[in-house]
Formats: sequence, C-alpha cells, structure tokens
Amino acid sequence: MLRRHIASLVLCLSVFPGVVLAQPAEKAASPLFLELNALQDVGAACRLTFLVRNETGQLIDQSIFETVIFDTSGGVVSLSLFDFRELPENRPRVRQFELPNMACSTVGQVLINGANSCLVDGVESKICDKALSLSSRQTVELLG
Repeated sequence: MLRRHIASLVLCLSVFPGVVLAQPAEKAASPLFLELNALQDVGAACRLTFLVRNETGQLIDQSIFETVIFDTSGGVVSLSLFDFRELPENRPRVRQFELPNMACSTVGQVLINGANSCLVDGVESKICDKALSLSSRQTVELLG
C-alpha cells in the first residue's frame, strides 16, 4: 500500500514540471534600444550622441528621459531632462545633447533615471521604462 502511494507521488511529481512548462509565457515587451554612441568635445561642452531604435511595435509620440551625469570619481554633476522627441517604430534616430562647461574626459557614467514623459497615442505610457534596453559604445557606462 505504501509503495502504491509513493509510486503515485513520484508519478505526480514527474508530471508537474511538464505542466509548469506548458503554461503560456508572459509576452515580454519588445525593446526600445538606447545606445550611447559617441562623446565629442565641442568648445567648452561635451556632446553626447545617442542612437535610438524603437522596436516596440508602437509609435512613441514623445519620450523625455531624466538623465543623471556622473563624473569620473562617481559624483553627480547634473540631472537633466533629455527630450528624445518622437520615436517612430523600426526607424533609427540619432539625438544629441550637450553638457555645458564639461569636458568629455570628465564624464564617468550616464544614468537614465527613468522616463519623465512617454506618450503613445497621446496618452502617458510605461513602455519607455519597461522596454528600455541600454548599451554604450564608449568607455562611459550607460546605466538604467
């Protein structure tokens, strides 16, 4: 009798992983790629160039990100709103922002602190935060 119960338990446990695997996976949001592509000293300012690719499947009417600049020692230098404007789906966009009175060699990290505004179909959306995927081609790290 005890063997029969143990055999039933083993059978149930061996079937359980298959049941878990058969559950529908939650659909992940397609990415909103944001890459720190270049840094360039322009006069007394550091120009940050970003490449953005919106692969979310939706036109983003407006995208404004709160951005924090850290110096090479880790201190916060500035907190700004970077307006990436409209981001059409599946079309790359380049956006540039200048940090006045700052040499690029003193920039240590750039933090995308979150979307200040993200409009899709004229309504605030969480897609700019949920789908955000960050990378950097520079030695300056892009965090988020």
